[in-house]
Amino acid sequence: MRPSEITPKAVYVTRRRLLAAGLPLVAGWSAFADTPLAPASKSPYSTTEKVTPLKDVASYNNFYEFGTDKSDPARNAKNFRTRPWTITVEGAVAKPRVFDIDAILKLAPLEERIYRHRCVEGWSIVVPWTGFPLNVLLKQVEPLSNAKYVAFQSLYDPKQMPQGKYAGIPLPYVEGLRMDEAMHPLAILCVGMYGEVLPNQDGAPVRLVMPWKYGFKSIKSIAKIRLVENQPPTTWNLANAREYGFYSNVNPEVDHPRWSQASERRLGEFSKRKTLKFNGYEKEVASLYSGMDLRKYY
Repeated sequence: MRPSEITPKAVYVTRRRLLAAGLPLVAGWSAFADTPLAPASKSPYSTTEKVTPLKDVASYNNFYEFGTDKSDPARNAKNFRTRPWTITVEGAVAKPRVFDIDAILKLAPLEERIYRHRCVEGWSIVVPWTGFPLNVLLKQVEPLSNAKYVAFQSLYDPKQMPQGKYAGIPLPYVEGLRMDEAMHPLAILCVGMYGEVLPNQDGAPVRLVMPWKYGFKSIKSIAKIRLVENQPPTTWNLANAREYGFYSNVNPEVDHPRWSQASERRLGEFSKRKTLKFNGYEKEVASLYSGMDLRKYY
C-alpha cells in the first residue's frame, strides 16, 4: 500500500461527523491533515445564519489549477503537497520575511469565524473558517509609507496541477487589495474550516477570506505576498476586465454583464434570496468606500 492511500489521522478520528455529512473520507483532504489546529475561539464577527453542509463546500469548488468543473478540484487535488510550505512577504516593507506555514500558525490565536460568501456566478455559502486577521501577518513585516496595495500570488506547480494548462486564465493566480482593505479586521488568513485543516480543494494550507467581496477575491494556496505602491494586476481582471473589476465588492445594484446580481441561491437550497450589499457586511466596511462611485469602481 502506498502512503497516499492511507486515510489521514484527522479524517479517521472525525469519521463519524464526515460520514454523517455524506462526505467521502478521501475528499481531497490534505495528506498533512493530521497536523492539529490549535483550539479556536468563537469570533464576534460570526453570522448566526445556518451553516452550509460540509459536503457541499468540500465538493463544489472554483480552483482552476485543478480543473474548471466544480467537482474537479476535490478529485484532482487529493495528492497536492502542502508541506513543506512557505509564504514570502516582500516589497515595500521594512522587514521582508519568508514565513514557514507552522510559524504562521503561531502568529496569533486562531478564531472560528462563520462568514457569508457570495460567488459572482450567483451561488452563496455560509462557512465556519479557522484563521486570524491578515493584518497580524502584515504588521510583522512593517509596511512602509508607500505601501498602498497588497498583491497576492498562489502556488502554481504544473507537475501537481496539470489541469492548469486548460484553465483559460493566466497562472499563477494573482489577487490584490487596497491596504486599508487588507488591514480591515474582517479580512482573514484562513488555515482551516469546520474545525479541521483546509481540504486541498478549498485552498490548503493557507488562503485569504474576504467576506464582503465576491469569492474569487479570496485567493487560495498563497505562496507570495508583496506590498506595492501601485494597483496590482488580478487574474480575473486580466482575463476579462469588463466583467471583473479590481474591487469586486458584492453590490447587487451592479449587474454582471451576463446576468443579474440581485439574487442568489444558497448551496443546498432551491429557492433564491435577495443579495445583500457588501454581502451583509455594509455596516463594517462601507466607510472604506466613502465617496467612491461603486458602479465605476466595481
